[in-house]
Amino acid sequence: MPAEESSARPRGGRSRATAAISRAIAPPLLAGAGAGATAPFGPVLRVRSAVGSRRPSAPRSKGRTGGSRAPRSPRGSLRGMYERVRRAWDRPLTAYYLILGAGLLITVLGLVMVYSASMIKALELDKPGTYFFRKQFLAAVIGAGLMALAARMPAKLHRAFAYPLLMGTVFLMVLVQVPGIGMSVNGNQNWLYLGGPFQLQPSEFGKLALVLWGADLLARKQDKRLLTQWKHLLVPLVPVAFMLLGLIMLGGDMGTAIILTAILFGLLWLAGAPTRLFGGVLGFAALIAFVLIKTSPNRMSRLACIGASEPGPGDSCWQAVHGIYALASGGWFGSGLGASVEKWGQLPEPHTDFIFAITGEELGLAGTLSVLALFAALGYAGIRVAGRTEDPFVRYAAGGVTTWITVQAVINIGAVLGLLPIAGVPLPLFSYGGSALLPTMFAVGLLIAFAREDPAAKAALAMRRPGVRWKTMRRRVKKRPSGER
Repeated sequence: MPAEESSARPRGGRSRATAAISRAIAPPLLAGAGAGATAPFGPVLRVRSAVGSRRPSAPRSKGRTGGSRAPRSPRGSLRGMYERVRRAWDRPLTAYYLILGAGLLITVLGLVMVYSASMIKALELDKPGTYFFRKQFLAAVIGAGLMALAARMPAKLHRAFAYPLLMGTVFLMVLVQVPGIGMSVNGNQNWLYLGGPFQLQPSEFGKLALVLWGADLLARKQDKRLLTQWKHLLVPLVPVAFMLLGLIMLGGDMGTAIILTAILFGLLWLAGAPTRLFGGVLGFAALIAFVLIKTSPNRMSRLACIGASEPGPGDSCWQAVHGIYALASGGWFGSGLGASVEKWGQLPEPHTDFIFAITGEELGLAGTLSVLALFAALGYAGIRVAGRTEDPFVRYAAGGVTTWITVQAVINIGAVLGLLPIAGVPLPLFSYGGSALLPTMFAVGLLIAFAREDPAAKAALAMRRPGVRWKTMRRRVKKRPSGER
């Protein structure tokens, strides 16, 4: 059998183990197959050689750099949660949803608290228990329409609306000072009687007018590169703002004047006013405020009630102290919705200036912190919109609205907590008052419109439309041959 033996010898590419296996298997196969046994012998050798020639492959690297893969953090770990929250926070529509959600939640919660806080006051006036709630609900419905309208209006239309709004507001504020036309409420001559139970406070619309007109003025001057000159930075913005302040102070409304001053300084800050100029205007405004407070015994008594724990002589700090009592009696989760004790004639203005105190009494610390969180979210979203836009009008208007709402909320809540003097300003979107609610909801609509105009947000909103998504998906799918399934 020389031929078979020679064919069973190991070849150049075979290992010794393969040759040994071949010599062990070949004689039985040839013995059973006879003379023509060379046919099955080849495949056996090929199979065995393939088995013998396999070598253990090199271990694959588990990391990109060849090292071992770093252990992943558990899915529910704090780091993983932080990363998910950060990614969600950086999405293009975050500001849009924050403004829309926070604005609506504050308004709805305010309606609930107005109904609870005003019920006893309405019965004292021989009115139905839902008297104030129905008026506030009607204002909220109209305000929702204004908010939706403002959210759909382009920036050019807002800019065109600024001058008519300013002139109309100034005209109404002048009418307030005309005897027989203007009305006095709580010692402030800032109201117009509209017939029936409806009244209008034009100074509330002055805040919106100053924001829109000031933003348009500064944006036009920035386009012409005039804001580097202090005279163009101050004129006519500061004189017009001081005119509005003078008309408001003729009626004795110090709180609204403070908000208007804050809006003015917010616009100057966003326009990049030099520190010396900014400090000079701020010092002049502080001097005027000091004179106005010093010459008014009522304002001096309010200033003396900061941090008071007793009503004092003549009950001059009655409202401030009972606001603290309401917050202190609420505890962690409050006494229950509608179960306030201070609203039974103990706390003046429970449904307007001191509605936050009733909220703390009925909903506790959890309720007040929720309100603070909503205002913080709204303020953050407004700052984000103002900081990420390249349109100067959008930046100034968004910054002005954010300054307005944030400063007014801080002044109201600070007065209830006893940290600031009582200024008589309502809590935005929350307190009772249609004249304050309507322009504020329109301003929230402005922020929504500006958040929608961001290029990334606009693209994200376009992708959420069913038709656009379907067409985009169809374009991405490649056409297959007709015979392929």
